[in-house]
Amino acid sequence: MGLPAGTRRRVAGLRREEVAQLAGVGLTWYTWLEQGRPIAASEQVLTAIARALRLTDDERDHLFALAGVPIPDRAETSCLRDGHLLAIEKFMPFPAAVQTARFDILAYNRAYRFLFGDLDRIEPERRNCALLLFTDPVWQRSHADLAFSQARIAARLRAGFGRHHDEPHWQQFIEELQEASPAFRALWERGDVTAEPNAPKHIRHAGLGELNLTMTSLWLDESLGPRLVWFAPADDPTAAKVTQLGEMGLDQPPVSAVAS
Repeated sequence: MGLPAGTRRRVAGLRREEVAQLAGVGLTWYTWLEQGRPIAASEQVLTAIARALRLTDDERDHLFALAGVPIPDRAETSCLRDGHLLAIEKFMPFPAAVQTARFDILAYNRAYRFLFGDLDRIEPERRNCALLLFTDPVWQRSHADLAFSQARIAARLRAGFGRHHDEPHWQQFIEELQEASPAFRALWERGDVTAEPNAPKHIRHAGLGELNLTMTSLWLDESLGPRLVWFAPADDPTAAKVTQLGEMGLDQPPVSAVAS
C-alpha cells in the first residue's frame, strides 16, 4: 500500500497516522475528522481518504454523507486502479497524471510534479488544473502561452459542464472559479466549447528554460471519469530537458496519489 514495513500489529487495519500519510493530509486534521470536529473537508481530500481506506463506492458515499459534503457522481471520482498508477510511473521521464473531467489531479508522476514548480507545495484540495491556471502565480508564470491555455481549459470545462450541469459539486466549482478569477468569468461568459483533449504546450520552466511539449489525453474507462494526461517533447532540445526533469527529486516517490 506504499507504506514501509513495520513492527507486528496487535490488531488488523491501518493506524491513524498511516491513513493520514496515504491520504496526504495532516495527522492532526485527520484526527479531528475522526472525532467529528467542525472542520472543512473538501471533496478531493475525502476522495483521498476513501482511496487510502480502499472503501467501496457505497462506503465512500457514506463517508461523504457523514462529512456533510455533497456526494459526487461515481463516474467522476472512479477510484484509481493500481494499473493507472503503474502507467504514469512507466511514462517517466515524460510528465503524466490522472485527472477527472473537472481537472482535479488524482495522481501524478515525479516529472509532472516538477513541471509547474512543485505540485506537492499545493494543498490537496487545490490541486486542480483549471483552478491553478487562473489563480496560482507559479502555474501562470510557467505557461508561456497563458492566454491560450486559459481560454482552452475554460472551453473544455464548459464542454464537461454540459454533461454534469445538474451535479452540485460541478455547479459549486464553476461558481467559485468565477468568483476567484475575473479572467475565467469573462471566458466563461464567452461560451466557447471544445472537447479536443490534445494540444501543444509551451512551458517556461524555472530551471530548464523553454519546453515545447505536446499534451495528449486519454479516457481510462467508458464512464468519462478518470483520464490519463501526458506530455511528450515536441523537439530534440526539449527531449533532453525532459530527461533532466525526470531526474529531479530522485529521493522522492515516483508516483503520488492526490498527495503524498
